[in-house]
Formats: sequence, C-alpha cells, structure tokens
Amino acid sequence: MTAHSKTRLLMCPPDYFGVRYAINPWMDPLSWARDDQALATASHHEWRNLRDTLLQLGASIELVSAAPAVPDLVFTANAAVVLDGKALLARFRHPERQKEEIHFESTFGALKRRGQIDCADKLPDHVVLEGAGDCVWDTQRKLFWMGYGPRSDSAAKHVVSEIFDVEVIGLELTDQRFYHMDMALCPLSRGEVIFVPDAFTETGRAAVYDRVDADQLIVVDIDDACRLAANAVSITDTLVMSSCSERLLSELTERGYHVVTTPLCSFIRSGGSAFCLTLRLDHSSAAHDIPMPRKQAKVLSNAVTTNA
Repeated sequence: MTAHSKTRLLMCPPDYFGVRYAINPWMDPLSWARDDQALATASHHEWRNLRDTLLQLGASIELVSAAPAVPDLVFTANAAVVLDGKALLARFRHPERQKEEIHFESTFGALKRRGQIDCADKLPDHVVLEGAGDCVWDTQRKLFWMGYGPRSDSAAKHVVSEIFDVEVIGLELTDQRFYHMDMALCPLSRGEVIFVPDAFTETGRAAVYDRVDADQLIVVDIDDACRLAANAVSITDTLVMSSCSERLLSELTERGYHVVTTPLCSFIRSGGSAFCLTLRLDHSSAAHDIPMPRKQAKVLSNAVTTNA
C-alpha cells in the first residue's frame, strides 16, 4: 500500500481507554465494566492494527502520551483544528473531556518546538469547539464543514474563518447519535462527500446539496451510519474505516477508491472510529493531494483478535 508522502497524523495509544462515563448514546459504562479486561485488550489490538495500516499507507504518526483519568484522550481528532501549520486548540463541552485540554495543549507545544506546527491558538473564552471532530476540512472545495449543536457552538464558525482565512460552512447536527460532524460527513480526495442526511436539519441538508453536486454525494443509510462508516480516514484514493456494507463498498469501488477495513468495535462503544482516532497535521489550503488514476479498487482487511 502506498500513500501521499506528506500525510502526518496525531494519535494516542489506548493505555487508559475505556467507557468510564456516558456523554453520548453509544456509551454504556456498566456494559463495559462487565467485560473490562477483554475489551481493553481488544482496544489495544484494534488501535495497533489501525496505526499499522496507516503506517503501511505511508503516513507518519506523532503520538500524544496517554494519561490516566482521561480515557477519551485516544480520540485525537478532537484535540484541535489544524490547517497550514496553524492549530486552534479545542475546548470541550463536557467536564469529563475538559480534562484533556491541558494534555493537548502540552502536545501542541511540543509539536511547535519540534517544528511540526507553526503556532497553536486558543479559542475565545466561552466558545466551545471540539477540534477537527466538528470541523472537517474539504480539500477539494477549500473549506471547513463545521458541525454545531450537541458539542460545539455556532459562534466558533467565525473564529475558525478568521484564524484560517477560509470559508466555513456551519451545519446544525440534530441526531444525538451523530454528535460530531466527522460521524456524518466525510469529504473524499476526488471531490465526493460521504453524507448522513439524517444527522442534519433540513437547512443543513440544503446547504450540503447546494455545495456538493448530486453525482458527488455518497449517501449513507442508517445502518452504515451506525457502523460509523462516515468516520473514515481518507488518504488520496484510500479510505480506512471500521466496516463497510456491500452496498457502500460497491459504490466506493465504482468511484475508484480503495477501502481498507480495520475493525474498531471497542472504540465504537464510546462513539468513535477511525477518523476520531487520528488528527491530520498536514492539511493545506494552498494545495491538495492529486488523486491517483482511477482503477478497480480492492478491499484489504485487518483481522482483530482479543488474544494477547
């Protein structure tokens, strides 16, 4: 497998991951506690398989140090919005996740010292934005799709636009199952957009239809949406996701994409999947990946076991 050589990602090992509280409909701490050891072991296998897949695709990976008492630190997509070497650090809505902010601030300070980013800014007081989870970069259209409602504030739209000097399309999320934008919309390298219509208001859907041609929309049905198929990592013409139905796979392959499935069932229990577990550090508003020539796509699968 090969990928664009400039792909740089931020990840955090799941050393302290677990469903310890409930702040979304996916989370059931009691269910997790009944099988804590096996699920923790499975999460390590799943995370390593995802990391190894991304490395095989040519990505370089920076790591956040895992820390106790912040089990969702593993979802690094929520750490910040990053574009053109600038980072806008996240502010979280729920107290349980606010504990992550100091760790991400420290991480981005270290990245700056090593020359991996140029600067790391903070949001204005009282403005909540949960990083790239709610602010998804569309390389082809040179804009951010920003979700607001369950986790982030609509006011963050103007902050993002001012800091990064790009267009920001704010869309209200209305289904608590899809509480972040990265669970409901995924721009692809050739200009298509994976899209979960049920996650948005009528106004939000209209905004997507206005910006994305009908033949570029890949509408995800509720079954695939609940597998978090839209929460995929897109690297040129390769899509990495936890699972993919035959219907969705057929549509993606017909459009020339490779689909790599690497099951992430333990993390879905917390409401996250492949995109949530990564943060792109290399997005640029000045240039974009040049898609590889269209060809018949293939499916690669990483088997995950719960054995140590």
